[in-house]
Amino acid sequence: MGINNYPIPSSGSSTSTVLPVNASSVILDGSLTSATTYTTTVNGNGGPAYLFASGNSATITVGGTAYTALVNSAVTSKAFGASTSVTIAANYNAPLSFTASTLSSSATWSAVAYGSGKFVAVANGSTTAGAYSTNGTTWTASTMPGARNWQNVTYGNGYFIAVAWTTTASAYSTNGTTWTASTMPSSAYWDGVTYGNGYYVAVSQTTAGAYSTNGTTWTASTLPSSGYNSVVYGNGYYVAVSGYGGAYSTNGTTWTAGTMPSKTWVSVTYGLVAPTPTYVAVQNAGSNTTSGAYSTDGLNWTSFFIPVSAIWSSVTYGNGYFVAVSSGSSTAAAYSTNGTTWTASTLPSALSWTGVTFGNNYFVAVQGSSTTTGAYFAQSAILPVNFGIYAGPTTIN
Repeated sequence: MGINNYPIPSSGSSTSTVLPVNASSVILDGSLTSATTYTTTVNGNGGPAYLFASGNSATITVGGTAYTALVNSAVTSKAFGASTSVTIAANYNAPLSFTASTLSSSATWSAVAYGSGKFVAVANGSTTAGAYSTNGTTWTASTMPGARNWQNVTYGNGYFIAVAWTTTASAYSTNGTTWTASTMPSSAYWDGVTYGNGYYVAVSQTTAGAYSTNGTTWTASTLPSSGYNSVVYGNGYYVAVSGYGGAYSTNGTTWTAGTMPSKTWVSVTYGLVAPTPTYVAVQNAGSNTTSGAYSTDGLNWTSFFIPVSAIWSSVTYGNGYFVAVSSGSSTAAAYSTNGTTWTASTLPSALSWTGVTFGNNYFVAVQGSSTTTGAYFAQSAILPVNFGIYAGPTTIN
């Protein structure tokens, strides 16, 4: 497995004869020394294979299924045969400490999203304040189409979509800089919005829900209870969380109540913890007894503990990390590589951090403390990675 630090094999053939226990032959062997990813086609024997990494960890994707290869630890892949696509990607450094940035104006910033090369932030407090950034560190002002309590923003299929509280107002933008007003199907405390599988989906503090196929016109739906704060799409499910529990939908239009541990759930995200799909939710009860919950199917949830007491407000996923930020005049943040075990990290100022997102190797956070302070963490790939894929028996127990 790159035992002699060979360069990436251009043909996909073996360059090493060092095999792990029970492996029959080498399928692929090489190193990432400057490039962060390598993709090729390999030939399996119709059975699973052993995936290894040394030097640093990597994500190895075999036939569309991603696996996390920890340092000097074997991972077993699914069975695969001839002409199988394989990608080796270096993993990224942990978001331990955020750096301060300056937003375009002093506002109660409520949410931030990434798409089409831009970070886009919206604010509440009956304001037209918006902002965008191409790098997550410097910001330019934009203007929302009305002084509203803009509560959340998302990106999907070429549109940024923003929703607001106590109104039928919503807004869309194709570039994140100029906005056009649109109308929700009812006046409600619209609090969460997401995109996935051809639908924009919004949830509210009432039982009112909404969906749209184009981001500009909306149709009403009904949630199974009230108090929904956040919604996310992943792995075939729309998953929403509330102060009372959760709900899920397979189509974005009809909803079923889910069961969650009893907490005030405020934010939910989705990430692929290779190869397991994982939803993660955080709560704002201000207690470190139960900080959040995770689910691999969007239906059944298990509590987790973050080792710092904080009023958690927002959670996101990117480059192998779940990241949560907190409100209540706090510098508390936290990260996890699996959604179940968490490590404390630090924001640059004790503010009410209200939103966090990921894009272009940056985690970016905004706050609702009526200041211009923002925050970011720039990730970089951890190199070198020596990798190996080895054929095993047709069945690996």
